Amino acid sequence: MTHLATAVLARAVAFDVPEMNCFIRRGRMVGRKRLDVMVPVAIGDGEGMSAIIVKDAHARTVSSIAEEIRAAASDNRAGTESKISQNKYLLNRIPWPLRRPVFRLLKWITVDLGFEIKALGLSADSFGSFVVSDIGSFGLQTGMTALMPAAKVPAVIVLGKVEEKPVVRRGEIVIRTMLPLTGTFDHRIVDGLQIGKLARGIKRNFRKPEWLDEIPTEELESCLFAARE
Repeated sequence: MTHLATAVLARAVAFDVPEMNCFIRRGRMVGRKRLDVMVPVAIGDGEGMSAIIVKDAHARTVSSIAEEIRAAASDNRAGTESKISQNKYLLNRIPWPLRRPVFRLLKWITVDLGFEIKALGLSADSFGSFVVSDIGSFGLQTGMTALMPAAKVPAVIVLGKVEEKPVVRRGEIVIRTMLPLTGTFDHRIVDGLQIGKLARGIKRNFRKPEWLDEIPTEELESCLFAARE
């Protein structure tokens, strides 16, 4: 479900609310040059978490996204983590009184000034355009999460546990498979209008899963860049 939801959400952002693909730099909104999605994954028999960045997720098929996440998760569990995942261990070794000043310095260099620190794998795009977190795999029905200020993402979307539930359809009670989705948004970037557009895009994409295994056409691709300009 994580693979499917990543494709659904990426295309909803790209083609329904492309203005959401940005971040705040010194009080101004800055559009991103690509649409990447961060997907946290469990490692070490569920004792820790790592992160995978799916690049250009809106222009990928759900099959290729699934293959990349599986392969990267396998590498992370084998001890070959990405630089951004390794950074958390580096920061943990910094003495506590110095941790916040170091953190703010890195944020100032990468986000405020716009420079990339290649040695650490840090940049304004290190956490992608938004985050998709699957807590349903841990048996949790639903949950909310806080935005990470340093991540500079406009939204964190949480997937709950997929369950069969009774719903009303055409005046009758029927059983349907339900996926709970919750989102935390940066209201400096989006408000109810954009969130509503995102919700409609999500519903449409889930109803047409066959589209998710097709590479978007150039016409659809142009929507993302035209809106950014």
